[in-house]
Parts: sequence; C-alpha cells; structure tokens
Amino acid sequence: MLRCVVAVCLLALSWAQDCQVSNIQVMQNFDKTRYTGTWYAVAKKDPEGLFLIDNIVAQFTVAEDGTMTATAKGRVIILNNWEMCADMLATFEETSDPAKFRMRYWGVASYLQTGNDDHWVIDTDYNNYAIHYSCRQLNQDGTCLDSYSFVFSRHVTGLSAEHQAIVAQKKAQLCLLGKYRRVEHTGFCEGSS
Repeated sequence: MLRCVVAVCLLALSWAQDCQVSNIQVMQNFDKTRYTGTWYAVAKKDPEGLFLIDNIVAQFTVAEDGTMTATAKGRVIILNNWEMCADMLATFEETSDPAKFRMRYWGVASYLQTGNDDHWVIDTDYNNYAIHYSCRQLNQDGTCLDSYSFVFSRHVTGLSAEHQAIVAQKKAQLCLLGKYRRVEHTGFCEGSS
C-alpha cells in the first residue's frame, strides 16, 4: 500500500513539474521572417477577461529594422450583448530566445483589453500550423494560473489530420489538452474596417 501511495505522489510531482512554465519548450531556431503573413485562429484556450471570441485573423509583419508587429481582427461581445468586430494591434519586443517575445497589445477602441504579456511561439511549420502560448500569472508552484493559447492555421478551413496530431501533442506538453475551444470563421468580420 505504501509503495502505491509513493508511486502516486511521485506521479503527481512529476506532472506538476512538467506543467511548470519554466519547463515549456518553445520553437527551436524560430524565424520570424518566415512567420510573416496571415494566420487564422482555429482553436484557443481563453484567458480571464474580455477577449476576441471567433472569426480571428492575425497578420504578422516584420519591418526593415527587424521589428515584428501584428494586427488581429475578431468578433467580441461587449456590454453583455453588443456584438462587433474588433481590431487589435501588437508590437513584439525580442528576448534572448528568438521564439519568446514580450508582446504589448491594445485594442483600437478604449473598451478592449490592453496588456504586456509574454508571447511564445511553441511550434510552427510556417506553412500550415502554429501554436502560441502566454502565461499572464504564475501559481506559487511555477504552474500557470492565467494563460491563453492560440492554434493558428494558414488556411481558414483548418488543419489537416496530420497537423491536428502534432498540435494535440503540443497541447498536452502545455498541460492544456482538453482546454481549447474551436474558433469558427463565419465571415463576420469580412469587409469591416
């Protein structure tokens, strides 16, 4: 019986250790120039607070000086029932790891959320899928208390079965398997400025 209890405790300890934010692996040799262009959110793990709901399209660019920026558009609901298309802007400050950025973001309208989050590219093949992760607040044990994550596709129709399998593995490594929801694209924001 004692042996079983010890095994369960070790398993729980290893799970908590694997879920520590400091142990999360990011994309090796990330190339932000190859990353530029349009990405469609196909799944997301929501943070706390007002956030883009669906129809999310992000456009990443790299300026001549190497600075990466992004715009994102998506549907939000404000004041409990007002549905609208919102525009977000972001600038990325580089760190010593090419796949880890500090992202400063704000909404074009004052009611949208603003922030300065860690923004990590967990994995991408540049042509089909990408997984982003951000931890806004740590627990005392080093796990994340408030995080969000996006799964992006280059194609509005989503990911192939092959890429879904890769993404599922990465979700598990982030300790977020089963915490994502599908992001639909209904054309709600098409044509809005």
